[in-house]
Amino acid sequence: MASSLKKAVLRKWSQEWLTGYLPTTAFVKGDCLELLELGGKLLLMPLSELKWVCFVRDFNSGEIANPERLLRKTFAGRPRAAGLWIRARLTDGDLIEGVAENDITLVTSHGLFLVPPDTRSNTQRIFLPAQSIDTLEVLSVIGLSAKIAKKQPAGPDRDTTKRQPDLFNRA
Repeated sequence: MASSLKKAVLRKWSQEWLTGYLPTTAFVKGDCLELLELGGKLLLMPLSELKWVCFVRDFNSGEIANPERLLRKTFAGRPRAAGLWIRARLTDGDLIEGVAENDITLVTSHGLFLVPPDTRSNTQRIFLPAQSIDTLEVLSVIGLSAKIAKKQPAGPDRDTTKRQPDLFNRA
């Protein structure tokens, strides 16, 4: 286990859930997930038994049936964060959307990390094991906004002090 641990709620297919601590990365060992339970016991949970893993702000959300407090599972409009807008249909038919990083981990890992639609809820990030995903659809590629792109410093090949030579002779 890593030294930096985050609070997590593991939702099983049986609708039971477990709480504990997970490192932010490299918590999958083989086909199992290593969870440090609140009592200090290290639990190996097979990925095939998990619907999703929610990294949460607080364990005491006040809701016994929904400790991850994942109320909105789809976006009302276009997300603002940069990345891939993803829609995943799980093997039980449940539908969830989120923003994923636009990098190689999308296809090479044991699952998929998503930022949920409601970033003010208890759930900050969701890990969907690959076994729980039935279909995956990329709805949009969202890049940096024009304002942010303009603020980036000009590189050596983007020197704005040089002028373009005249293309036509002025007579």
